[in-house]
Amino acid sequence: MRALHTAATGMAAQELNVQVISNNIANLRTTGFKKQTAAFQDLIYEHVRRVGAQSSDQGTILPVGVDIGGGVKTVGTPRSMTQGTLSQTGNDLDLAISGDGFFKILMPDGTYQYTRDGTFQMDNQGRVVTAQGNLLQPTITIPQNASGLTINAQGQVSVTLPGQTASTNIGQIGLTRFINKAGLMPIGDNLFQETPASGQPQDGTANTDGYGDMQQSNLEQANIDVVSEMSDLIAAQRAYEMNAKVISAADQMMQSTSNGAVPLR
Repeated sequence: MRALHTAATGMAAQELNVQVISNNIANLRTTGFKKQTAAFQDLIYEHVRRVGAQSSDQGTILPVGVDIGGGVKTVGTPRSMTQGTLSQTGNDLDLAISGDGFFKILMPDGTYQYTRDGTFQMDNQGRVVTAQGNLLQPTITIPQNASGLTINAQGQVSVTLPGQTASTNIGQIGLTRFINKAGLMPIGDNLFQETPASGQPQDGTANTDGYGDMQQSNLEQANIDVVSEMSDLIAAQRAYEMNAKVISAADQMMQSTSNGAVPLR
């Protein structure tokens, strides 16, 4: 019976939907995390009677047809790149982006990855790095015994050197943006990788040309609405249960047909 296969595709789709929602909820407190949603499309149809077909020699046209659907398929898990809420931390090297940009990170293999996670630290050489020890680009090195670290909205880094009263500019943190942010590929560790869908990275200066500005001593929270996620989870669960009931009903119908069949002589 066709309904068994159709309902099975519905159960598989809702299982994936629950996986996506569970990942969103699991990353509720992940800095810079961007939520995903599951997107679905209907499968190919069997056209038993095609709408618009000629139904008589006089040219009568069928106003409606008989189309039997094959179920549902998952076509993607698009990521929402909307702005998350900024939260103050009090740490001088914590940075949040208010706008469209990404921090550019140099990986050990010489490639670049991109992140919205501004939880930065200093390594043993005074360089600004991520939690995994990868260098923020351009490389910023904070002199030993420097104090009064400030990072303005444009990303200019200033410190007060020993024996001086005026602050000294020691570098500028840049930002990178993409034509299609949703086309970036997540690779874990709060990092994204460019793809043909995202377009080429465009390096620039914060607080100019739509790159967004930097907020020192702040971090961007995940852009997740807990109430919405819980509502979606309940809806996915109910859809899964209804598809399971369709399979049960189809099985009972097949059983009734089998039990009521006339034995061959």
